[in-house]
Order: sequence, then C-alpha cells, then structure tokens
Amino acid sequence: MSAQNPSPQLKIEVRFCKRGDLKYISHLDIVRLFQRSVRRARLPVALSQGFSPHYRISFGKALKLGVESEDEGVLFKMEKWVGPEEFKKKMNEKLPEGVRILEAKSSC
Repeated sequence: MSAQNPSPQLKIEVRFCKRGDLKYISHLDIVRLFQRSVRRARLPVALSQGFSPHYRISFGKALKLGVESEDEGVLFKMEKWVGPEEFKKKMNEKLPEGVRILEAKSSC
C-alpha cells in the first residue's frame, strides 16, 4: 500500500487485573512486564519506527503503588491479525501470578 493509503491498524483492547503481591510494583514495571510477556509469547505486536523501536502498547491511567485493581485497560497495536482469545491465552501463559488478562477484544 502507498503512504497515502496505509493499511488499517489492527488493535486488541485488553482488560487486566493486578492483585496480591504484584500490587506493589510500579506502573513502569507493569509496562516492562507486558513488553516481556509479548516478546515471550511471540505475538506480532507492532513496533514503532525510528532509531530505537518499541512495542506499540498504550496503557490507561497509572495506578498508585500498593493498590489492587480488577479493571485496567491496555491497547495493543498488532502487525498481523491474532484472535482475541488466542492473544489472551498466550499472554496469560507468560504473565506472572497476580496479573491476569480478563478480557480481550479486537477493534479497528
């Protein structure tokens, strides 16, 4: 496709929970945790362009340290289509106990 007509962005919206001892890790550690889990699960999350590429993952508001949550949001921009249930299954296999993806849905 040309630069004027880029391909549509494939996105997966995720709801996750943070419980137990993991309530004591910071927002930046949660970001790193999801980046590592994506890499270990070998999911085709899109990378940014430029000298130092990083995963295209967008988080909602940061939680305070020591606060548990049952409904946090994350948006993953994908290079290739992956079914939401497959995405959820692969990620939950790689995430530590205390952080679980509760729901995943695709959006364009």
